[in-house]
Amino acid sequence: MRPAGEAYLAMLQAAHAIRQERAESGQGATLRELAHRACVGYKVARQTVANLKRRKQLETVGQRRVEYRNRPVDEYAPVIDSAREFGTTAHVVLHQIVAGWSR
Repeated sequence: MRPAGEAYLAMLQAAHAIRQERAESGQGATLRELAHRACVGYKVARQTVANLKRRKQLETVGQRRVEYRNRPVDEYAPVIDSAREFGTTAHVVLHQIVAGWSR
């Protein structure tokens, strides 16, 4: 598998940063906000968001009306990975499973 590109990492980092900022409201980030935060162009952002959604690292959490468009736009947020969110890594979880089997 190819290593992640700069735009991919920047967009994912921007999504996580915006999610932390808006944790209380639960509001996601629009495509334009993600592109602006990640400092990438709109076309690159659109393709990268599509790739992130396909890989299940980004999800649509709602829609919002904005002044620059007649239709509502989608809001995106990173998918919560429970192993990373709670400070455990995959090898720790694997160790716990194997330890459970040995009992």
